[in-house]
Amino acid sequence: MAEIKILDNGPLVASGVTLVDGEGKQLETKDQVYLCRCGLSGNKPFCDGSHKGKFESNVRA
Repeated sequence: MAEIKILDNGPLVASGVTLVDGEGKQLETKDQVYLCRCGLSGNKPFCDGSHKGKFESNVRA
């Protein structure tokens, strides 16, 4: 089952998913991937930790 978890002040954690780029090519992934949501990563779409101390977002339903 696919799951996407939103971390406070950090990335999205996606499990059980396949990532595909805009041209339809599958990106190499592991069982769990950390996806940037701050826009600061130098390795998009993956998180590289650039958000630390520069991004605040606490998500609650």
